Amino acid sequence: MQRSLLPDRRTGALSERRNGVLAVLGAYSAWGLFPLYFKALRAQPLEVLVHRIVWSALFLLAINAWQRRWDWLRSVLRSPRLILGSLLSATLLSINWFVYIWAVGESRVVDASLGYFITPLVQVVFGVVLLREALRPVQWLALATAALGVVWLTLEFGQLPWVGLALAASFGSYAALRKTARLGALEGLALETWLLFPLAAGYWFWLARAGASSFYEDGLAQRLALLAAGPLTSVPLLLFAAGARRIPLSLAGVLQYVSPTLQLLLGILIWHEPFQPSKLLGYALIWLALLIYSGESLWVWRRGLAH
Repeated sequence: MQRSLLPDRRTGALSERRNGVLAVLGAYSAWGLFPLYFKALRAQPLEVLVHRIVWSALFLLAINAWQRRWDWLRSVLRSPRLILGSLLSATLLSINWFVYIWAVGESRVVDASLGYFITPLVQVVFGVVLLREALRPVQWLALATAALGVVWLTLEFGQLPWVGLALAASFGSYAALRKTARLGALEGLALETWLLFPLAAGYWFWLARAGASSFYEDGLAQRLALLAAGPLTSVPLLLFAAGARRIPLSLAGVLQYVSPTLQLLLGILIWHEPFQPSKLLGYALIWLALLIYSGESLWVWRRGLAH
C-alpha cells in the first residue's frame, strides 16, 4: 500500500512545481510589460507610487471581504515580530516600485532591465546562503556565466549602475522575505499594502488639497488608468508569492530573466533608448546561462519522471 502511493506523491509534487513555474512566469511576463502602462501615465513617480499602494490595498481588502478571510489577522495582531517583518518587506517593495516608476519615466528602461538581470543573482545567493538550497554543478556553471555577463554589462555602462543595483537589491531581498514568510500570498501582500496605506493616503490627501493631484486634474482616462494600478499591481505579486512557495528560490531567480528581456526589447525597439552593440556580449552570456540552467532542470525533471 505504501509503495503504491509513491507514484501519486511524485505526480503531485511535479504538478505542484509545474503550477509554481507557470505562476512565476505569469508574474514575470506582466512585470516585463509594465513599462507600457507607466509610460501612459502623466503623474509624477511619487504620486504613481501612492496610487499603486492605495488601490492595491483597497483591491486586496475587497478580495478578503469577498472570501471572508479574516482569521489570519488575529495571529498578526498577536505577533509584533510578524508585523515588523511585513513592514520591512513592504518598505523594500515600495522602494522597488518607486525606482522602477522613476526609471521608466526618465527613459531608462534599459537601465531598469539590467537591474532585473542582476536580481536573479541576488535571489540565488539568498537561496544558497540563507535558505540552504543546494545547487548542482551545472547550476553553478549557469550562475557563473550569468555573473560574468552582468560584470561585462556593468563595465560597459562605465559607471556604477545605481538604478539596476537598487532594483536588484530591493526585489531580491523582498523575494527572500516572502519565501520565508508565515503568511500566505494573499494575506502577506494585503498586510504589506495595508501597513503602507495610511502614509500613502495622507500624501494623496495633501496633493489633493494643494491642487497638485493628477487624479483630479488630468481627466477621466488618467483617473481610470490610476485606478487600474490596484489590480495591475496586486495580481502579478500574488502570482509570484504563490508560485515562489512551490519552487526553489534559485529556480524562481533564473525565471526572472523573462521580465528584463521584455523590458530590454521595449526600451530598444519601442522607445529607441541607447544600446551599444558591445553590450550584446553581456546579454548573450546571461541568455546562455538561462539556457544552461533551464536545460539542466528539464533533464533532471524528465529523469525524475522516468524513475
